[in-house]
Amino acid sequence: MSRVRGFALALGSVGLVSAAQLGMRWSMTRLPLPTEWLAAFTGNSIDLAALGVVSLAIIAYALSMLCWLGALKHLPLGRAYSLLSISYALVYLLAASLPVFNEDFSLSKTLGVALVILGVLVINSRRASTSSPRNTP
Repeated sequence: MSRVRGFALALGSVGLVSAAQLGMRWSMTRLPLPTEWLAAFTGNSIDLAALGVVSLAIIAYALSMLCWLGALKHLPLGRAYSLLSISYALVYLLAASLPVFNEDFSLSKTLGVALVILGVLVINSRRASTSSPRNTP
């Protein structure tokens, strides 16, 4: 049960951090640089929807960190950390698939993502030894 919980929390972290990245990307194409937000806000020329999305993205990052801390409680670091790589693949695939991001698929990026996923599968394909003292809290 603990291992399953660890994987669930790690994947929750991946989902939240991926959503945060996409939200920040969408927002920052509609907002000035953060150093100019105050001037834009007082000049009433800031996109409030984009500012709301970037705020939600920051909250998603915070929630992702809480999930990550829980995952580290239940999984060895090597396994847990490899799962974070899934976010690179997820962000790339979503950004290239959704027209709002105006990103393109490329052979080299797609091949790189495939290698990342293959690496995650290799690292997580064998069960961790439960007798190793390094796997106990």
